[in-house]
Amino acid sequence: MTSPVDHVAFHARLQPERLAVVDLASEQRWSYAQFDRAIACCARVLRDIHRVQPGERVASLARNRAELAMLHLACARMGAIYVPLNWRLSGPEIEALLEDAEPRLLVGDAELAGHGVAGLLLDELIAAIRSAEPLATPAIDPSRPSLILYTSGTSGRPKGALLNERNIGQTAINFSQLGRVTRDSVFLLDSPMFHVIGLVCNIRPALMQGGTIVISDGFVPARTLARLGDPSLQVTHYFCVPQMAEMLRAEPGYDPMPLSGLTGLFTGGAPHPAADIHAWLVDGVPVVHGFGMSEAGTVFGMAIEPELLAAKAGSVGMSTPAVQARIVDADERDCPAGAAGELLLRGETVFGGYWRRPEETAGTFTDDGWFRTGDIAMCDADGFYWMVDRKKDMFISGGENVYPAEIEAELAGYRGLADYAVVGIPDARWGEVGVAALVVGEGAQVDIEALAAHLAGRLARYKLPKRYVIVESLPRTGSGKVRKTDLRLMLSQVD
Repeated sequence: MTSPVDHVAFHARLQPERLAVVDLASEQRWSYAQFDRAIACCARVLRDIHRVQPGERVASLARNRAELAMLHLACARMGAIYVPLNWRLSGPEIEALLEDAEPRLLVGDAELAGHGVAGLLLDELIAAIRSAEPLATPAIDPSRPSLILYTSGTSGRPKGALLNERNIGQTAINFSQLGRVTRDSVFLLDSPMFHVIGLVCNIRPALMQGGTIVISDGFVPARTLARLGDPSLQVTHYFCVPQMAEMLRAEPGYDPMPLSGLTGLFTGGAPHPAADIHAWLVDGVPVVHGFGMSEAGTVFGMAIEPELLAAKAGSVGMSTPAVQARIVDADERDCPAGAAGELLLRGETVFGGYWRRPEETAGTFTDDGWFRTGDIAMCDADGFYWMVDRKKDMFISGGENVYPAEIEAELAGYRGLADYAVVGIPDARWGEVGVAALVVGEGAQVDIEALAAHLAGRLARYKLPKRYVIVESLPRTGSGKVRKTDLRLMLSQVD
């Protein structure tokens, strides 16, 4: 008998009847033995019916379904590369990604027709899986790529981060250590499964430790809040961006008591204001902020102890021993504790490069193998990291470096603001100046002069926005990040 080829196969032997996956939309449940068999049957369908060969791509364009995790794991077993596509993109954007990935097979749901592309319906694939026989596959080579995640494209055309099973496996280990994942952990997954949080961080740690994944077809604040407190689900882990967390707190039915069973409510993808974290802690809910990226998986995570969460509110935490991190200045010299600089990473979570982008890949790594993240960070004397801003979002006004995230942190919690972002806009006198885009909450009013005075008491003069523009909404990516390139263009056209 051969050894198990992945963690699902391992737990299928160790604890075959233990619940592995629940799909809330279809009301289906799989034990580890059943999910292992389904993955093997999916691999059979891919190889024998659709003639997918090792190294070829299998793309998906679909809302969250358990079968998408099944599809990715089947690709990993047979040496194919899974490419989940962001269904929030436009038709032409999807076409551009398909042209770049050149998949052998595209699988999807109603999003296929909605984006005007042809492919195999997911329901047809599921029917074929149910009638197929399992395919025995050899041991997985951890250096073999199994996933292309297209970056959010906040500042340009999306690039495909090429990840292998070693990268993904180390991310599972990192988050398991930082997030206290055990066989009793239950992850509620309603983050989109085209993103590293949805497809990797929610799924792989749980399956590695023998826990359970509860898959939702999307985030609906009232529904998600009810599920987090549902005693029949016993959710312990939940990932979201800070904006989603605050939507949960704003729900009329919000009650922290049913959430007391959470190991943590884990946030990332955008800065999480310290004031908001403190508000959660007062309610007894551990909100655990962290940092990761498509190219490097789980990088940093906060400790879950309430005292540390309170003392370091706003920090993205620390790394595990498997992650090497440096903060460097413009000459790539190491910065002292407390000084901001670009974050460089090295370790087994870090990807091998961008799909079909050798020049961009080469420019992303230093000569000695450190990955240039493009993020500005700071590490304090205790070894806790703080994200300052994206390097490319920084602008220079009158010779001074200005980080928009610093201004945005002061806008957090200001009465009447529902959303906000700051970008640098070219200026004839100062080179660049800050412009604040503001979304006013429903039924609220914001006095711009009072807001400007509020910031003037908290920030250096050169950091203050020179203009404030009321907008209906901010352009965001599927993972919740502001598309600052689009926002700059939008604001540059406003007088």
